[in-house]
Amino acid sequence: MLKKMGALQVTADIIKNYKLIMNLAINDFKNRYASSNLGAIWNFVQPIVTVMIYVFVFQYGFKAVPVSDVPYVLWLVAGIIPWFFFSEAILGATNSLLEYTYLVKKVVFKIDILPMVKIVAAIFVHGFFIFVGLLLYFINGERFNLHIIQIIYYSVCTVVLVVGISYFTSAVVVFFRDLGQIVNVILQFGMWLTPIMWQIEILPGKLQQLMKLNPMYYITNGYRDAFYNDVWFFEKPMQTIYFWVLVIAVYFIGTTVFKKLEKHFADVV
Repeated sequence: MLKKMGALQVTADIIKNYKLIMNLAINDFKNRYASSNLGAIWNFVQPIVTVMIYVFVFQYGFKAVPVSDVPYVLWLVAGIIPWFFFSEAILGATNSLLEYTYLVKKVVFKIDILPMVKIVAAIFVHGFFIFVGLLLYFINGERFNLHIIQIIYYSVCTVVLVVGISYFTSAVVVFFRDLGQIVNVILQFGMWLTPIMWQIEILPGKLQQLMKLNPMYYITNGYRDAFYNDVWFFEKPMQTIYFWVLVIAVYFIGTTVFKKLEKHFADVV
């Protein structure tokens, strides 16, 4: 029965091989910039520089005003932290089978754990940026309370969403290589369509409701709830129910498609 349920089989393989996933993720993280002098440090440099550019442009260029009585730079950082993880994890996991072709061709290797290797590697950087975000809030005199623990919950939300999308894209890209570039373009549009650098309140009511259908709205807004809005996720029951129904559906579709196509991967890569 388990073999017929692609989603359950993938989940079981991830749980069973979590130590292997961690070891491969650590190696992937270390080896990504192995030929450079700074090595793994480059994993953090690019996102930091990107944040600095956004802060300079919006805070000092456009003279952005505080949002919800919070300095704009802190409001921006709270929303951009989960997006960096979301985009990096999806891009990495989408191309995971193409990058690890030597493992895909091994008959005895559980290739359905490869997308998770890239996702876990991205979690390392995500954890660093959560720490940076907390540090920035502390330096700016903000005070945290118990709501901050929701970062764990919203991180789990992001991981489950990423897994569902990535298992689908990583399977399809083997047969349609242009998908990798398409995903990159969609993520660029998605960053601007998600209320990360702008407030959703500037839109008309009906358009606001449409934008809230984006699951990343729930996550980015959730991080802000954890950092400074002091709102628990269970205080938004309809949004939470909608998010999990959508994400579970995406997870089952993505992992099922992956298992359906898995037997053809070794012949195509």
